[in-house]
Amino acid sequence: MRVYVPLTLPGLAEAYRTGELGAGGFVAYAVTPALREWYLSEDIEELEYAALNRAAFASLRLLAAEPDAVRRRVVVAVDVPDGTAQADPERGLDPAALGEVRVTGTASLARAAAVHVDLADAQRDVAAAAEALAAADRGDDDAQSVVDDAEDHELLWYATQEIPNLVGLAD
Repeated sequence: MRVYVPLTLPGLAEAYRTGELGAGGFVAYAVTPALREWYLSEDIEELEYAALNRAAFASLRLLAAEPDAVRRRVVVAVDVPDGTAQADPERGLDPAALGEVRVTGTASLARAAAVHVDLADAQRDVAAAAEALAAADRGDDDAQSVVDDAEDHELLWYATQEIPNLVGLAD
């Protein structure tokens, strides 16, 4: 099963150092039944793109909690064995949990299919969005507009062979 793991550049550097994503389980995003119902599409590429965007938003949340991290969202697309990623049925169609899965154990970075990262020109908008996120969560429309501006930036696709170069961006 393909899952999308939200990270920061320091988180990617740690995964590169250890060769693993997660320790004792981690949250990722995938094409879940709830995501399918919400997105209303049967096109798997569109659904995977929606899961990727959910992970990008989760990466923004990580950045909000890591003020010293480079302001670029990071998502790793990785394949995990079927049955190791489960959606929480208790959360159902909770908008905050759409596509969210819990992956048991760890995932080898060697199983990654790609890494998605913001371009450098997104950093100003991503930094502003990370700062505005708490206010947006409280319903502030102006703050939500700032968050939306960051979400307008597309994450670029990088091959796994490019991870060492991406890790260098964390410094």
